[in-house]
Amino acid sequence: MKLITGENGLELVHPNGNWQVKKESGFSPVEMLVSSVAACSTYVYEDVLHNSKIPYELHEVEISYQRDSVGTVHPVTKIIITFHVTIPVELQERANRGLKLIPKHCPVVQALADTIVVEEKLICR
Repeated sequence: MKLITGENGLELVHPNGNWQVKKESGFSPVEMLVSSVAACSTYVYEDVLHNSKIPYELHEVEISYQRDSVGTVHPVTKIIITFHVTIPVELQERANRGLKLIPKHCPVVQALADTIVVEEKLICR
């Protein structure tokens, strides 16, 4: 991976088209961090559901985050990931318990500082 200077700021080089790493023209570095946590968590959760033989349909993943308002840096303090899925009613409790497996199996979450809380939520249809 490499970053280059493009017309609108930094770009992350990718064979299918560079990603803009500037809030005004693409994703900010903080947004990329948060989306990396959510994407990794989603892949892990899908594996958990598959390995648990829980049929599901993933509709969307909603991501929000909070930042420390004190000081000048404003680091991320919390990431909330909400999975919108269809899961049979009788398996929803097991699917909800499966959320607890995400942090120990997601290398991106493992790389975060202990001061960042990652909260997973499940909304079943």
